[in-house]
Amino acid sequence: MPKGKQQKLKLYYLSRIMTEKTDDEHGLSMKEIQMRLAEYGCTADRKSLYDDLEALQVLGLDIIGEPVGGGYLYHVGKKQFDIAELKLLVDAVQSSKFITEKKSNELIKKLTSMASDYEAAQLKCQVVVQGRIKTMNESIYYAVFKALGVE
Repeated sequence: MPKGKQQKLKLYYLSRIMTEKTDDEHGLSMKEIQMRLAEYGCTADRKSLYDDLEALQVLGLDIIGEPVGGGYLYHVGKKQFDIAELKLLVDAVQSSKFITEKKSNELIKKLTSMASDYEAAQLKCQVVVQGRIKTMNESIYYAVFKALGVE
């Protein structure tokens, strides 16, 4: 039974921790997961976390546990977009002339939020083309999508 308001959000926080802090190269031990949940004010024993990770799998999050030493490291495997796809999208946004610099930054921030912190750092390290002619009129962005039938 949840012991407080934060406990009711435990699954949400756990999914957020797993997607932001793990990827194929970076996993978390049970103890690390517990510590990260504690930062959100949630307590969890090891046994309940196994059930929670299983619930996240049922909800579609690809949780993988790999044996390392005497324990396991858990990470998210397949995500909605892999790092190569996100790099492609970030490049397309950065190089697009009809998207304002402000809108480009907003879109890139949204794209990097779909990656782990480690992958997001790689995306942010990409070469930013300074001095590229970008439109100053944000309405062009919306006009292009309206012409495509996307609203």
